[in-house]
This record gives sequence, C-alpha cells and structure tokens, in this order.
Amino acid sequence: MRDQVLPKKGRGAVSNAAGRFEPLARHAVDDGWHLGEDDQALPKLRTEVTVERAKSALTRNSSPDIAFDRSLNPYRGCEHGCVYCYARPSHAYMNLSPGLDFESKLFVKKDLAQVLEAELRKPSYKPAPVMLGANTDPYQPLEREHRVTRDLLEVLHRFRHPVMIVTKSHAITRDVDILADMAKDNLVSVGISLCTLDGELARTLEPRAATPARRLDAMRILAEAGVPVTVLAAPLVPTLNDHELEAILAASAKAGASGAKYILLRLPREVKDLFREWLQTHVPHKAKRVMSLLRQSRGGQLYVSDFNARMTGTGVHAQLLGRRFDLACKKNGLIPAKLGACILSTKAFQRPLDMGDQFILF
Repeated sequence: MRDQVLPKKGRGAVSNAAGRFEPLARHAVDDGWHLGEDDQALPKLRTEVTVERAKSALTRNSSPDIAFDRSLNPYRGCEHGCVYCYARPSHAYMNLSPGLDFESKLFVKKDLAQVLEAELRKPSYKPAPVMLGANTDPYQPLEREHRVTRDLLEVLHRFRHPVMIVTKSHAITRDVDILADMAKDNLVSVGISLCTLDGELARTLEPRAATPARRLDAMRILAEAGVPVTVLAAPLVPTLNDHELEAILAASAKAGASGAKYILLRLPREVKDLFREWLQTHVPHKAKRVMSLLRQSRGGQLYVSDFNARMTGTGVHAQLLGRRFDLACKKNGLIPAKLGACILSTKAFQRPLDMGDQFILF
C-alpha cells in the first residue's frame, strides 16, 4: 500500500520523484513505521546553491506564440516553489528531480553579466527585446544575495538595450531606478504574474513567492515610476482559480497595470504528475474535476505543444475563458498582450566605450 505523502512546509512539490532520464524511480510506500506528528524527527529540507560558469548569455528561440526570440536566465531552479511551474522538467537535465530538487537545489550563473556584455559588444549582434526570466524567476529570494539580475540590468541599461521582465516578486521594486530611466526611452516592460487574490491558495500553490497584495503593490510602484506593467493571470486552473479572472484584472488595472495576458495551466512532462499529486494532497475533492476540464481543453490530453493552443487551450471551457478575458480587458481598459503591453524600441541601442577603446574622430 502506498503511503500518504505529506507536504513540506514552505515547499510546493509534495515529493521528489525522479526525472525522466533517471534509470530508477522512487515511490513512497507504507512499511509500517510511523514517526507520528512530530515533524522535528525528520531533517529539514534546506536550499543548496551551486555557482556555475556561464558559457553563453542569450538563449534563442523561434516560438511564434511568444513576443521575443532571446532570453536571459540568471538562475536554474526556483525557490518560489510554484508547483505548476513549466520550467520544472529542465532540472531533469541536471540529473535532479523536477520535484523538491527544483526548488531546493539551485544554480546561479554568477558571471552572466560579463558574458552578456561580451555578446552585446560583438559587431555582428543585432539588438531586439530580450526576456529576463523566461525560465525561472529572476527575482527569486536568491537574488537578494547574488544580485545577478541587478548586474544584468546594469549592462542592459548602459547599452540602452530593450528588456522585458516577468516576475512574481516584490523585489523588482529594488531596481526601479534603472527601470524608470529605461522606460523613458521605451526600453522596458514588466509582467507581474498574479494567478489568485486568495492568500491561502497562493501559500500552497506558490509557497515562497510574494503575497498577492505585495504583487499588486509592486505594480503600483512600477506604474507610478512610469514603467509599463502587464498583469499575467497565469496559470488559470479550472474550478480552482479561473473564477477569479475578472477580479484579478480589475485589481491589477486599479494598481496601474496597462496590459494583460492569461495562460491556461500547462502540464508538460513531469509537471502533470507533480500537479496531480498536489491536487490529491491539498484539494482532493476537486482533483478529478480539475483534470477532467484540463483534458477537455487539451483535446483529451493533459498537455499539447501546438503553438496555436498550448497557452489558451481549445474546447468550450477554453473558449469561454478567452471570451471572459476579452470582456474584462475592455471593461478595465487593459491592452491584451503577448508578453508586454508595449512594443519596445531598439533605436537607442549603443555600445558604450570600453577600457582601451578609442574615440572615433570623424
């Protein structure tokens, strides 16, 4: 008989299932031994950080359903611990679990800013908006100590290079000085992820991320500084938080957001089992209904990679969600956006003089 797996305080994933490349799989089994309710008998799951050298800075993509072709990712893994995170499967490439390992065994690219500057200085480089944090959050708690995101922004600021940022952290307000100055030349837009206004739900879905109230406050601070803000109502989970769509957009517009986007929950690779396990642990009475509606919105599957449908789904439920989104945007004066409420400019791009460079005389 398989034992009930209990969630760890402050963590999103319930288990640490092996990744898809591992030769062995682990299963929790009731062997008759019980430690009781004293969780102090078990060692705490501590965050481990490994510093790695970056071989390159910019990651390229050709996906037609996103508004950028290059991205910067200062960290691997994410301490926010969002159970639904589509980036979790990437930890399997490190021979680590997309489960608890993803949120507790982290990697920091300490020299990424220097590598980025070298790439931007190449005569062959053509500027285009870069997404900062396309994979994991660039303002996760790790940033307070390592400041890699701040270093990257300082490079982009000096080069007057356009950047889009996605985060769910209030910590982005630390960099409002740089962001406000870049906004003057239409060089920056920020997407704040907000999937629920319910603090209790957020605590289990996104255990180490900023509270919904703090994210709304971050929108307000950025908007008042002149930084364009898009609210990302993502992910929306049928019967769990999709009923909040209108309230999320209204609260975000009131806080100063000018654009909006929504994404129906995506469950690629190992994420589907991790999320199913989360449902059974936290909302078992809704588990079957949630998974049923997701299948109805994915052509009978839990995940499809089709660029035309992977973000929003298909079918009656998905179509209704899209219609509600359009009406709520219109009501609140929000611009429906891909991943930013504005088109960023490349006209101000420049390569600042480096030590040893000579001024051009003519």
